Amino acid sequence: MKAPPADASLPPPRATYRHGDLRRALLEAGVELARHGGPDAVVLREATRRAGVVPNAAYRHFASRGALLEAVRAEAVARMARAMEAELAVDAPAKSRGKGDAVAAARAAVRAVGAGYLRFAREETGLFRTAFADLAPVEGDADPAKAGGSGLNPFQLLGAALDQLVQAGVMPPERRPGAEYLAWSTVHGLAMLTIAGPLRGLAGAEIEALGQRLLEMVERGL
Repeated sequence: MKAPPADASLPPPRATYRHGDLRRALLEAGVELARHGGPDAVVLREATRRAGVVPNAAYRHFASRGALLEAVRAEAVARMARAMEAELAVDAPAKSRGKGDAVAAARAAVRAVGAGYLRFAREETGLFRTAFADLAPVEGDADPAKAGGSGLNPFQLLGAALDQLVQAGVMPPERRPGAEYLAWSTVHGLAMLTIAGPLRGLAGAEIEALGQRLLEMVERGL
């Protein structure tokens, strides 16, 4: 009996992998699966096929599908953090020379982390969904795999931007506790509406404009 034909829509398995790189190869395969299909698409057997090894070879690195998904989720969170940092590098002034500059920098930082978050949701929807595949709290998440170049995860990047508002005198210190949750829930709500809700049919320019208005509202209202 002949074997069934391979699915032409799937990439061929790798013939080889360099010694010691199997974990990375499996992780990269898992990231690609998540990128195109979200967390439900991360399947250990398919990751091994893409890495070019038999399924049993994966168990030294990932004992289960859940272990692979957790590693992919960590990578998704790290990529989200880097996207937010990239937006900060472009939109937020690096240094402040006076009071006005400090205020402008603080306001720009809050808008930048939000813009990076929204852009990541639109451009990497599968990874964005995967980043929230686990319901573990994020406040004390110190796993370096989940951090960007600064060593901060997305929640911590938002917190640092809010701290700038307090330091610049924009936000009263008594309003600072819990402000992350207010800003995060608002921006995340728009992200979900645009990628999986009734706003998903809007054109990119419309979503961009709506996002900028929302971020200004958040920044002014904190």
